[in-house]
Amino acid sequence: MTLAAMTSAELELRHYAVLGLVSEASRMALDYFNRSDSLGITMKGAQDWLTVADGAVEDFLRQRLAVLFPSDAIIGEEGGGEASDAVWIIDPIDGTSNFARGDRNWCISIGFLVNRVPEIGIIAAPAMEEVYCARRGQGATMNGRPIKVSGATDITRAYVELGWSTRVPAANYLAVIERGYTAGASMKRSGSGALGICHVAIGRSEAYAELHINAWDVAAGLVIAREAGAAVNDFFAGEGIAKGNPVLCCTPGLAKDLATITGIVSQRDMR
Repeated sequence: MTLAAMTSAELELRHYAVLGLVSEASRMALDYFNRSDSLGITMKGAQDWLTVADGAVEDFLRQRLAVLFPSDAIIGEEGGGEASDAVWIIDPIDGTSNFARGDRNWCISIGFLVNRVPEIGIIAAPAMEEVYCARRGQGATMNGRPIKVSGATDITRAYVELGWSTRVPAANYLAVIERGYTAGASMKRSGSGALGICHVAIGRSEAYAELHINAWDVAAGLVIAREAGAAVNDFFAGEGIAKGNPVLCCTPGLAKDLATITGIVSQRDMR
């Protein structure tokens, strides 16, 4: 399916159908979260957590999407998949280490891309009773209310979240932190890239950056942030869907400062 063949009505159908699926998935995930003895926690690698809920939520979403939209491809963090012209990208629990420890900062993230362009983003944070939604060109909301970036222009008043990945040398990560503090920014890390991007979109922080992150962590959030007025980098360039890329999402007035701090160039518009 090509972008020209995907009508506004077809996108709207997907948007509202997935809102319903995410509501069901949120209840499922929250039930696991509230019963810590049900989590079946294992480790995929250093600080790479996995729970029973990750698999259960992804399986549920995959099965429902396959029935509703059989021509669309699906990629999930746990089950993998191959991209196509129309593809859903799912993170069943983003912030799994928080989820496993009883920290409420986790979410379910579903993004939809057509011809590599993010079209729909839905992120639910059930433990905080927040649902972020966006469609390209139609704005972004949290719990149905329009949201926008902070609009800050002073780096010395900026709150910058920097994600950490074992795929990048620790020295690179620490160098960004040092440049951020030297510039006068306040640096933080909360453990969920998808929510970190949402927090830029709603103005709780001025930027989210990570030197390498996977597509399922950002596919939904980048639509939401851009529709809220954020500047973002071209994450889906090259092999971004399959292999990930750096990400920078920020309020536009700080894009130049943050490019210097992170080494990642952002832009106001995506294709």
